[in-house]
Amino acid sequence: MFYRGRYPDGGDGREMGAKRQRLLDQGPSFYGTSSGSSFMYNPPPYGYVAQPPPFPVVRLRGLPFDCTETDVAEFFHGLDIVDVLFVHRGGKFTGEAFCVLGYPLQVDFALQKNRQNMGRRYVEVFRSKRQDYYKAIANEVSDARGGSPRQNAPRAKSYDEGKDSAEHTGVLRLRGLPFSAGKDDIMEFFKDFVLSEESVHITMNSEGRPTGEAFVEFASAEDSKAAMAKDRMTLGSRYIELFPSSVEELEEQVTRGR
Repeated sequence: MFYRGRYPDGGDGREMGAKRQRLLDQGPSFYGTSSGSSFMYNPPPYGYVAQPPPFPVVRLRGLPFDCTETDVAEFFHGLDIVDVLFVHRGGKFTGEAFCVLGYPLQVDFALQKNRQNMGRRYVEVFRSKRQDYYKAIANEVSDARGGSPRQNAPRAKSYDEGKDSAEHTGVLRLRGLPFSAGKDDIMEFFKDFVLSEESVHITMNSEGRPTGEAFVEFASAEDSKAAMAKDRMTLGSRYIELFPSSVEELEEQVTRGR
């Protein structure tokens, strides 16, 4: 369960999500219970009494430029990741990110990863503050509304031609989801289409944690093709990439995560 300790401004982990959504002024909050209990740290059954705990966020520097949320989650293997926010300037990824953790004491474990490698690059990990994280959110939202490309835009752009000509089977693959997004969030994203929870499949890794991807089964190939209009639209602060898929790919990915 998500730790309900009180944070300095009187909120908790869920309140943090609500504030982020107020900044974005769209959609529901995607911050709820964490995706799983950490084997590295079990939160105490009591709250902070003497003083409020620090907001559990760290800043990363030196990330590979093709880094994804899943790469950050694997880098902090064993910790509960609530959010990963990549930092851009002028539409270009800076190699920096903010990572919000499930519990305040997990920051100490995250700092132990300082100067460890992600791929061929070593990554620096620093303590950060709530206000720096919110400022970064505001900057990202401002860039997004101004039409700046996302981190993965150059890589995704190479798929555009293939997306347009791909055969639709009624299944779409989603990439770039917040780790804490649930089926109801995805159904809200596609609110113009009739979907049920059974038609939404969030993929998990071998540890049962979300990968940031999902598959959605639409009523028809025509619906899935029409839903491609949502490609690169935002769910929270995340740009969601959509790809035509198939039942076979869906079953393979869902089975792999079991």
